[in-house]
Amino acid sequence: MEELYQLSLALTTWLQASYPQLLGAMRFVSLLGEEQAFLVILPAFYWSINKRLGRQLGYIFLLSALINNIAKNFARQPRPFWLDPDVQKGEAEGYGLPSGHVQNVTAVYLLLAYWARRTWGWVLALLFVAVMGLSRFYLGVHFLQDIAVGFALGLLVLGAFLGWQRAFAERYSRRILGRRLLIMILIPTILAGVYVVGLLLLGPPNIDVPWASFIPAAELNAREDVVSTVAGLLGFGVGMLLESSRVRFRVEGPIWKRILRYLLGIAVAVGIWGGLRAVFPAEPQWIALPLRFVRYLLLLLWVTYFAPWLFVKLRLAAADPESEVRVTL
Repeated sequence: MEELYQLSLALTTWLQASYPQLLGAMRFVSLLGEEQAFLVILPAFYWSINKRLGRQLGYIFLLSALINNIAKNFARQPRPFWLDPDVQKGEAEGYGLPSGHVQNVTAVYLLLAYWARRTWGWVLALLFVAVMGLSRFYLGVHFLQDIAVGFALGLLVLGAFLGWQRAFAERYSRRILGRRLLIMILIPTILAGVYVVGLLLLGPPNIDVPWASFIPAAELNAREDVVSTVAGLLGFGVGMLLESSRVRFRVEGPIWKRILRYLLGIAVAVGIWGGLRAVFPAEPQWIALPLRFVRYLLLLLWVTYFAPWLFVKLRLAAADPESEVRVTL
């Protein structure tokens, strides 16, 4: 592994020295893979463009993010600037392997290409994934192996998601609401259980490494990210099922209503994300982590359920008279 570290550091140093003019562009591309970017972009599909596609994009992003956060804490691998501070040109927290930016954009943008069913869609999606990987490597926040494993995991998440859609989606759609809710609760619960059991088996991190000073902050970041994505996946799954049963909003309508829906929805979403972040304490952890769970649960319930409910009440969206679920709770 040490050879891979040194190879990546040498290549990153060469890229930064040879092409300093790329720094601004690489930082911009990297921002498009941040959690905040997905928070701003993905609700637009669900609220204003294509409800079914929005559901799938949101769910696969949260599922990919949760799996990535768990994998990072299991692998416990360093970032390049932990070994050589001079290569750091971008901000990054936590462990490095696998790259979350690359994994998440692989799952999300290749799903978009799958929906587009056009050659140009696949070309653009793969090009964006490649540029995202380059940006993370150029900024000195990921090694080559981080990017490769992130891409592979993104493909696995996408493949599993599409496989489930083909094999079980129709059968799932015929189940009553209670059974659907149970499935949506079980998925993040099982993944959280895998995380806890995995940490117990792995034991404490090895501190006999050159980057030992970064480990405490990385461990804390890993716990926070897993809590956030468990809560987000739970809130998204439960919220979209309750919406399909009780609200049933439609994205169709005049363009001004679609824009107004998005602006109203995203303003409240940012308020929940940023407002509760400012209000909730960051420590002690036994208080901060449960409140973090509440924050992300409320955020995704707003996106999937309460915002559509408000759109219908304000007549910004019409509602289907028939429920998508055969029997409600």
